[in-house]
Amino acid sequence: MEHAIILFDGDCNFCDSSVQFIINHDPAGYFQFASLQSEIGQELSKKHNVPEDVDSLVLIQDGQAYVKSQGALMISHHLTGLWKLAYHLQPFPRVVRDAAYDVIAKNRYKVFGKLDSCMLPPPHIRKRFLDQN
Repeated sequence: MEHAIILFDGDCNFCDSSVQFIINHDPAGYFQFASLQSEIGQELSKKHNVPEDVDSLVLIQDGQAYVKSQGALMISHHLTGLWKLAYHLQPFPRVVRDAAYDVIAKNRYKVFGKLDSCMLPPPHIRKRFLDQN
């Protein structure tokens, strides 16, 4: 099975919770993960021309990087349950979706705080973290 990669802010509580949420709603293991701050996260960002100002979440799928609301909606398409329905928000203007995304991303540390240390996933999940191998 082909995998998609999610790059996330490894210092952010909200991003950490989002990764945990995705893991719990991705039983097939479609997504792999790496923090943006890791060596592999930096390499993948450069390889896929991720803008330097993107610091919250990036989806790399089929050789292309998706950021902000587009990345989040494309992730939702692969999740179980009603979360798949979020994918159908794509017809809304991207500028509106990204504005909402930017508000959350800009305030995520104030609202959700920063992590003192990265989570240590259990062994069966750890293999999905590219910077843990």
